[in-house]
Amino acid sequence: MSRSFGSPGRYIQRRGEIARLGEHLASLGKRPLFLIDAFLHDRYAASLGESVKAESRFEKFGGECSDREIDRVTAAAAEFGADVVVGIGGGKTLDTAKMAAHRTDARMLAVPTIASTDAPTSAVVVVYSDAGVLQQAHNLPRNPDLVLVDPEVIVAAPVRFLVAGMGDALSTWYEARANIEAGTMNYISGGFPATRAAVAIARECHAVIMEQAVKAKLAAEAGVVTQAVEDIIEANTLLSGLGFENCGVSAAHGIHDALTVLPEIHGLLHGEKVAFGVLCLLVLENRPQAEIDETLGFCRALGLPTTLAELNIKDDIAAKVRKVAEAAVRGNITHATRAPVTAEDIEAAILAADALGRAA
Repeated sequence: MSRSFGSPGRYIQRRGEIARLGEHLASLGKRPLFLIDAFLHDRYAASLGESVKAESRFEKFGGECSDREIDRVTAAAAEFGADVVVGIGGGKTLDTAKMAAHRTDARMLAVPTIASTDAPTSAVVVVYSDAGVLQQAHNLPRNPDLVLVDPEVIVAAPVRFLVAGMGDALSTWYEARANIEAGTMNYISGGFPATRAAVAIARECHAVIMEQAVKAKLAAEAGVVTQAVEDIIEANTLLSGLGFENCGVSAAHGIHDALTVLPEIHGLLHGEKVAFGVLCLLVLENRPQAEIDETLGFCRALGLPTTLAELNIKDDIAAKVRKVAEAAVRGNITHATRAPVTAEDIEAAILAADALGRAA
């Protein structure tokens, strides 16, 4: 009968909010270190340097949330004496900033510039090798203090990122359900059963993306922020983030993680791989055909991968799928499902999902 729930201290989503960053920083610290995506660094370092009324240090993100990069940013924060770390960019930038803030006991402010993952709100940090192969995940003792989301910034990014975020959000309810049925624990304070609030959030995440996804994609392609875009940004970032952390992930993410052992998939985004992982999870659990068809239709309408070929896996398929399956069962999260999970089960689910995708 125990349960737990975790969340960021505050979540604010409003147009033009990045221009108000200095106002929010005032309540968090006096010596901020900014970690900014490389292609955004020069623009934001210049504008924020003028608007933030505090002595600041700006660091350019190295491109991978690896132990090497985490150590470098942590050392910079410690040397500067930062009392708040501000991450500006995508999920890997924010994860690196979260880890540096944790190691230096600084406050944490997350400013996502894309809505492609739910990393901004969570206390989970996923670490990769310098070559992009997943190594491990850390569950930090606290979430970011503040998450600032500016929809105008999100829409200015390539629409592919927003769509990938929908692919990631697609997994939230399906993986929450898998954990509930398996009786596994969430990621809060060492692991507890999910609260009813968390389950409701995961369900609502699914409802929002099913209703608003296509409308939001078309609006974003036109470069405008509509109610559908606002709803999808919230679903991709907040609802998905709270849902996964408070309910747990399962084989969709386990297969995603395993796919990183293949060099040919490194050009794909997190949510693109997760979307295919969702199809594999539904096959693994032998869910109703109507649910699989709905998911295939959703992915097709948005341009998310539904086949191995769309994941750039086009030759030596049997051996590569076997390698992925063996990697997937080594991870604990793959087993958070009611279904039996062996390498053979995962291998069959991947190949069956690919067949369904090709037939759709």
